Formats: sequence, structure tokens, C-alpha cells
Amino acid sequence: MCQPTGQMVCEIKNMALSGDPELDGQIRKWIRWDKCASTACQIMDAVRAQDWDTLRKRLCNRISFGTAGLRACMRAGFDSMNELVVIQTAQGLCEYIKEQFPDPEDWSKRGIVFGYDGRYNSHRFAELSAIVFLNNDFKVWKYTRYIATPMVPYAILRLQCLAGVMVTASHNPKEDNGYKVYWSNGAQIIPPHDEGIQEAILNNLEPKESSWDDSAMCSNPLLEDPYDIVVPPYFDFLKKDLPCTLLEVNGRCPISFTYTAMHGVGYEFVKQAFARVNLKPFISVCEQQEPDPEFPTTPMPNPEEGKTSLDLSIKTAKANGSQIILANDPDADRLAVAEVRDDGSYKLFSGNEVGALLGWWALELHKMREPDCDVSNCVMIASTVSSKILRAMADRDGFQFFETLTGFKWMGNKAIEQQQAGKTVLFAFEEAIGFMVGTAVLDKDGVSAAAHVATMATYLRCKKCMTLQEKLRDIYETYGFHTTISSYVICRCPPVIVQIFERLRTWDEGKADTYPTSIMNGEFEIENVRDLTTGYDSSTGDKKATLPTSSSSQMITFTFKNGLVVTLRTSGTEPKMKYYAEMCGKPDEKNWAKLTNTMKIMVDALVEEFYEPTKNGLQRKKD
Repeated sequence: MCQPTGQMVCEIKNMALSGDPELDGQIRKWIRWDKCASTACQIMDAVRAQDWDTLRKRLCNRISFGTAGLRACMRAGFDSMNELVVIQTAQGLCEYIKEQFPDPEDWSKRGIVFGYDGRYNSHRFAELSAIVFLNNDFKVWKYTRYIATPMVPYAILRLQCLAGVMVTASHNPKEDNGYKVYWSNGAQIIPPHDEGIQEAILNNLEPKESSWDDSAMCSNPLLEDPYDIVVPPYFDFLKKDLPCTLLEVNGRCPISFTYTAMHGVGYEFVKQAFARVNLKPFISVCEQQEPDPEFPTTPMPNPEEGKTSLDLSIKTAKANGSQIILANDPDADRLAVAEVRDDGSYKLFSGNEVGALLGWWALELHKMREPDCDVSNCVMIASTVSSKILRAMADRDGFQFFETLTGFKWMGNKAIEQQQAGKTVLFAFEEAIGFMVGTAVLDKDGVSAAAHVATMATYLRCKKCMTLQEKLRDIYETYGFHTTISSYVICRCPPVIVQIFERLRTWDEGKADTYPTSIMNGEFEIENVRDLTTGYDSSTGDKKATLPTSSSSQMITFTFKNGLVVTLRTSGTEPKMKYYAEMCGKPDEKNWAKLTNTMKIMVDALVEEFYEPTKNGLQRKKD
């Protein structure tokens, strides 16, 4: 049985430790600072077992705060997600916000919003964060129930908050949790805020006694639940976004939808969304309907993984004769879509394919609302690793297209920039099944995306006699066939990842900025290379990339002479080395099978030659 933390402090004073001054200092800090008995016990048990290697890994390394906030395994240690690290993070974030908004009236009037998902400790982490801000005289809008991630950025804009935090690890395994930060503009933070917050955290590591005091939340006039002020207007806006004719079509179309929340928070929100836009109730995958931090039916709760995570959804859809499957990830900011084929099997659309459909839909919707609109004033956005189909649409239809770095933090801030320039931002997407239809939420939103995909499906079926698959083919006929492969290999050894990418940068006998010039013994030649880690770009006159660069992550793009574009990059939240490939055909290129086959051959060869999976002990994605 674990002893009280006060007794541990006394015990540690009299114990012989490792003899390493740095490690021993960190051990004593942890036991002195951590008031959570379970994590304090983990450290004490390791001390008693003299497990110095584990303690050194946990206590002499610190989880870093970046543009993705925090995300890590939940356990004791400065390198992990736990109550002490969350308090340290909240203290630093609070001080940084106070620096950026020095007027105390802003703190007490505008304040900050906190949301949390159904994972272990999510509610507790949100509570501790709220306590820190309440003790600094901030207005704190803290949801008192599980919330879909989009409700945090939407709340920031509606309530004019200074910032917002969503406690979630999205689709990561059950052992993980995270801390996602939004700024006052409603978008995820980008530099220099991440560096500023990290510095503020390091300057405020020692937790104040008051940061553990739950009484700060008792009858505090600065504490309020924003649900009733924020969530109903969110759905009102979603309904207003659709013309009345579409609401009428939704009510009479016989399409059946099956929906899964993937053991997350999405069910109640998508249920409300369907009701508000006059869609008939969906069939729920009951086994995955309620939030469950164990994720018992799917150890990898990521609908992006495809059939391995959607097996129950497919079985439910078949049993109920549903034509379309909609699947949110556990925090409901992503959406996967599948549609029945003629043979009764289900076609799972890739993120790029859904992006193409919703891009078409966003423009179609805008024209319905404003028949005389100036399309040239409209904007769509995609990340650099996503399909270039929106660019092809823009070239033909006349709207403006922008490409950003990977992640909705960049797309959300680009949308704000374009709005401030007087543009109408219609849509943004990333291939990792993230979609932003309109600008009510300046982040990916799986709730509104589900309502829009369902409405698009009813419109196509009842007005155009088309399925989603048929519409996708029509898009390719009009704008050119775009075929993609997005996958990854797993590497749990960071030095190996660095070695792999450095080899690609020093291809010619170790010389800097020399990259591969071909694959398959010269059969397919590389025309250009862009390295957003170093800033090198062979296609520009000065050899410098035009997109922002980051030395903290790996990203190299190879453009081949035959039109194939392949990007290799590391994940910011998982031990994955990803690869994204796209073959962009022109409208007059009709041999789609040949384009697809060529791409598959090239991608297989490129992964073997550039990543060297067998030599480097890499684990391939399971299909």
C-alpha cells in the first residue's frame, strides 16, 4: 500500500540514492513536488529497487512543449503525462498568457476554456489546469462533461477567450494523453508561441501549494461551464450553413447511415448534428457508442487505420443495410467514411478522396447560398502532404488554393490570414482524415464533417442519382485522376530515424545537400527535392524553400519527372516514419490503372531504397 507523500519526503532524505548528483536531485524534486500518491509511489518503488536507468529516463528528460502541445504516456516522470507535469505546464501557460495579455481585466473577463475527452485522467488534468488559472484570477470556462475537441476552438471565438486547452490524445493508444493548446484567434498555436510557452514552463517548474488545492473550484464565481452558451449555437450555425432545400432533401432521402464513436465522445454530438440538419437518425455501433478509456474493441482507436479499426462498423452496417459508414476518432475531430459497393463490400475512402468530395461540396454549397458569388475571392487550403486535387480544382474553377505545412495549426492560421485579407475560406483538409468545412471552427472538425458528408450523400442520391463513389469518379474525369498512397513504418529508435534521413541528405559520398537522383537503377528520375528540415529546395533559384522550415522534425519531398510526388516525414506524436505519394493525372489521361500501377511500383521501390526497412529493423504498417 502506498504511503502518504509527506512520509516519502522524510524517507527519501535518509536514503542512499544513485550517487549521480543530477539524478538524485531530480528524484528529490519529484518526491518533494508530486502530491499524487500513485505517481509518487512509482518513483519511490523504482528508488527502492535501485532501478536507476528507468529513473534517469523518466526524470532527467523532460517532455517538450511544441506546436502540438504535449502528448505522451501517462506515468510518473518529467518525460510523461501526469498531474505534476500538467500543473507545471498550466503554470507556465498561465504566465505566458499574462505576459501576452498584461491587462488583468482580460484575465477575469475573457479568460480561458478547458475541455477534456473520455480518457483516463483527462478530467483530472483539466481540473488541475483550471485550479492554476483560478488562483491567478482568470475567468475559467471548464466543461463539466466529455466534449468533442471542436467545441474548444469554437468556444474561444464565441466567448472571446484568451486561449483554450483540450485534454486529449486523440486516436493514440489508451496509455497516452495529451494537452492541446489554442490561442485567442481560435487556432492551434504556432511559433513563436510554442517556444514562449516552453520557456515559461521551465521558469515555473516548482508547483505552488495552491495548484493542488481543489477548494479553488468550490463556489468560485470565476468558474463556469460554457456548454449551454457554446454548444447549441454551434449546431444552429451548422443548420444555417445549409440551404432549406438541402434540409428538405435530408428529411426524405432513404439513405441509411451507420456511425461509430470509436469508444470516444462523438456519439452525442453527431446525434445532435443529424437532428439539427434534418437527417434521419443513424444506426450506432452500440459496442463503441459510449466513452471508454480502455477502448476494449479496438486497441488502436484510429479510424484512419481502415478495416482493422472499422470491423465492427462494417458488420453493423451490413446487418442493417446501411449504405454509408461514418466514423469519428475518440475526440471527434477526424472523420472516416465508407460506402457500400455493388457487391456488398464497403469502399473505405482515403482522407484525400474525402477531401476531394468535400472540396467539391464546399464550392457547390457556396454557389447554392450565393448564386452570383465571385469564386475568385474564395479560398481552399490543404497541407503539403495531402492530395493536390484542390489545386487542380482551383486551376479550373478559379478559386484560390494555398498549401501549408502539415497540421491544422498551419491551415487554421492560414485561414485567419485569408479572412483578414477579405477572402471567403470555404474548406481545408489534411490527408489524415481531418476536414474543416467553413470557418466556424478553425481546426479539423469531425462533427460538422459528418453532417456535411451525410448531407452531400443525400443530395447526390436524391438530386443527382449518384453515389459518393460515382461523384468521386466524376471529379477525376473533370479535374484529372489523382491517386495516392499514404502509409508508414514504425521506428522506436530516434537515432536510427536521424541516420536514415541524414543518409538521404548526403547521398553523394557524404557531401551535404546531395540527394538521390533516381530509383530502380535510374528507371525513374527525380526532378526536384525539397527538404523542409534544412530549408533546401532544388527547384528554386536560390535553392531555399518557400514554406517554413523546422529542424526539429524530418520532412523531404521528392518530385519525379513522370509526375509522382513523394514526401517522407516523421510523426510529431507517434514513432512513425510516414510516406505520402500521389500521381497527378491530367483530365485527358484516362488510363487510370496504369497511373496507379506505376505509382505502386515506384513507392514500393522508394521505401525499400530510402528507408531500408529490413536493414534498419523497421516495422511495417499492418493492412
